[in-house]
Amino acid sequence: MRGFFFLSPPENSFLKTYQHTAKILKSLLFTELRLVNGSHRCEGRVEVKYKGKWGTVYDYRWYLQAADVVCKQLECGHAVDARRDAYFGRGVGPIWLVNTVCKGTKLTLNDCSHNTLQDYHFRGYSHSRDAGVVCSGFVRLAGGDGPCLGRVEVHSGKDWVPLSDGNFTLLTAQVICAELGCGKAVSFLGDMSIRESDRIWPKEFQCKGHEPELWFCHNESCPGDACHRGAVQVFCSVYTEVRLMKNGISQCEGQVEMHISGQWKTLCASHWNMANANVVCQQLGCGVAVSTPKGAYFVEGGDKIWQARFHCSGAESFLWNCPVTALGIPSCTRGNTASVICSGNQTQVLPQCNDSVSEPEGSAASQESAATCSDRRQLRLVDGGGPCAGRVEILHRGSWGTICDDSWDLSDAHVVCRQLGCGEALNAMVSAHFGEGSDPIWLDDLECTGKESHIWKCPSRGWGQHDCRHKEDAGVICSDFLKLRMVSEDQECAGWLEVFYNGTWGSVCHSPMLDITLSIICRHLGCGDSGTVSDSIVPREGSRPRWVDQIQCRKTDSSLWQCPSDPWRRNSCFSQEEAYISCAGNLLFPCVCPNAAAFSDKEKLRLRGGDTECSGRVEVWHEGSWGTVCDDSWSLAEAEVVCQQLGCGSALEALQKAAFGPGNGSIWLDEVKCRGREPSLWDCAADPWGQNNCKHEEDAGVRCSGEWLWLTLPSFEDVPNEAVYEEIDYLVATKEDLLGSTAQKTDAPSEDYDNVEEVPVPEAPFASWVNEGEVPPGEENVVRASPTGSSLQFSRGIAGPGKEEASPWLLQGEEGDPGYDDVELNAPQTSTMVFS
Repeated sequence: MRGFFFLSPPENSFLKTYQHTAKILKSLLFTELRLVNGSHRCEGRVEVKYKGKWGTVYDYRWYLQAADVVCKQLECGHAVDARRDAYFGRGVGPIWLVNTVCKGTKLTLNDCSHNTLQDYHFRGYSHSRDAGVVCSGFVRLAGGDGPCLGRVEVHSGKDWVPLSDGNFTLLTAQVICAELGCGKAVSFLGDMSIRESDRIWPKEFQCKGHEPELWFCHNESCPGDACHRGAVQVFCSVYTEVRLMKNGISQCEGQVEMHISGQWKTLCASHWNMANANVVCQQLGCGVAVSTPKGAYFVEGGDKIWQARFHCSGAESFLWNCPVTALGIPSCTRGNTASVICSGNQTQVLPQCNDSVSEPEGSAASQESAATCSDRRQLRLVDGGGPCAGRVEILHRGSWGTICDDSWDLSDAHVVCRQLGCGEALNAMVSAHFGEGSDPIWLDDLECTGKESHIWKCPSRGWGQHDCRHKEDAGVICSDFLKLRMVSEDQECAGWLEVFYNGTWGSVCHSPMLDITLSIICRHLGCGDSGTVSDSIVPREGSRPRWVDQIQCRKTDSSLWQCPSDPWRRNSCFSQEEAYISCAGNLLFPCVCPNAAAFSDKEKLRLRGGDTECSGRVEVWHEGSWGTVCDDSWSLAEAEVVCQQLGCGSALEALQKAAFGPGNGSIWLDEVKCRGREPSLWDCAADPWGQNNCKHEEDAGVRCSGEWLWLTLPSFEDVPNEAVYEEIDYLVATKEDLLGSTAQKTDAPSEDYDNVEEVPVPEAPFASWVNEGEVPPGEENVVRASPTGSSLQFSRGIAGPGKEEASPWLLQGEEGDPGYDDVELNAPQTSTMVFS
């Protein structure tokens, strides 16, 4: 009988050598990593566990690459800063790592080179040099107008991936907003579009609302290991609750109070009107607003009055959804607090006003009727790029309508601006300067004295009596209308910061200009997400207003106008304190046009809220502001024109129903109809600018194939010798009134650059067991057919981000211009990674 014979390996063979080597290698590795003493899990002093003891990392040669490895290893995003000199406090016990250098794409700190693992504290090294890191965090909101609004994404240890909207709740949104320092969640939107090729986070979080961070929320794998392929967008705000207080009790009438950044604040009556009041009443389930008696419920000894102004249209669901202005707003006078009396019945509808014009002006009956009806009508300015400029519209008998420009002058405009809390009138605009309205023309032949409290109290023909068409719609520009620009001879995203206020361009003072303020300014101008104040620039000659100082933006602010500051003053600082800002965006790009003032159509078109540069909500620039496109008639033909115009290849999808989230501001275009071969969206047929019957829930979006044009730039000293590629087609510049631009690349040392003087170390670097990572090597003025058969022509001279129309009111004072590591959860402020 034959059999098989098995030989045992010799005891003194390769196996014994392998086991011995493995034992040595294991003794050379630390087993755990954590961050200590930070304000959250993803920042703090770096500590590693070796031979059962926690120890620190010495900060010699501690650069951003090593910090980035730590952040990714702890699933905390990417490194924002590599801190030195015991920034997060001195540790105790051993100092395990010295001379830590990470190059290439290291996955763990163990993969980086460093001196032999031993306790360097006993060799004279001090904990005063303990290293730390600041990471971007495990979660972020991306694709919005700031860090506090956007699609929820978490860091996988390698990259950012969207979180599924499956079983997502407002409690989870609250935890995310609190972790990001963004106040509280006011709403979220699910079923956001995700590309089929994109990965999605394989788990669902189920927060209870009290967790300090999303990381600590209970999470489970998606049902059937198949997550719903819809992302979720979260909206955070410092404004979180509103109430009406009377005699210390919250009810349906009283002083308006709002929960702001954790405290209840009384709102100022400045600019408080019936539109704001209606939003409050409806939000509280108290019916509709009856009146707004100023200061009627004022209580002595209350906290400081919040002076920011809300500009509601009356259609918003929550007060915090209304545009807000805080920049330059003066302190509120004592007792001037906003109050509201609501109808008290959620289903109550106020009776229609008696608009009989048979009663003589000034009679008791007419005065009583005016007093009753004035509180029920609403006034707004539309399509002017802000709440204090635009076409005048009145809400009457449930419909918004316009005013005819017959006899329209500054006296009439003064009443409008004063009624809206927008200061004084600068210009009374005629001939539908801000575009034609729709629906009724309510008033004509107004003869205001300028002292009336409401525009409808001025003498006129009467409600609905006119001989006009909408091409005669009246508009106004008020003194509180604001615009922002940079003034420079040769830069697109660097220059003297100027604001248009009270009819005049003036400078902005640079104190204190923290990083978040600079970020919001640069984003506001379409110039990237960061910037610096240049102190070495020679002060400008000439005299100009220096309008505002002490601007202190918050993460929740999406535009400069929302940032608190000192009140407006003509001389807020000395001339040498005027702000010269350099933004990070676009500075590496050569100017793609011979004259920076001659901006192309492509630079008046952008995509927002998408997961790539070539996907997102379609936005266009018109009349000094960005607005959206309604999805009526939106198809692949229109999407193809957008993609080609942006240099993003071909259209893959034409998305509707705000697939990338609802925008804000104006809805500029509706019923856009392209053939698919037009060179520009402006060459497609469409309804007139600003005319639509849409809401932002109908914003159009696109997803393009993403075929970008690349440019090879020369290398510079201290920069790796590989070719550097930049996406030159994604160039959105919104600086106004520049005569030219030649942006230049700045020389800067790479992160591997070592500018620290070498100091002796106890031993030669121990790196024999480490694999050293390598350093990474034309149609013009096309006629469009309207639905009625008449023709419509879009001018190619649309005021855009590069050069505006020569509006006299804006020229005043103007000058040139997957495996996952197992995690051991410790205390909330301490993060630990266990290597499996």
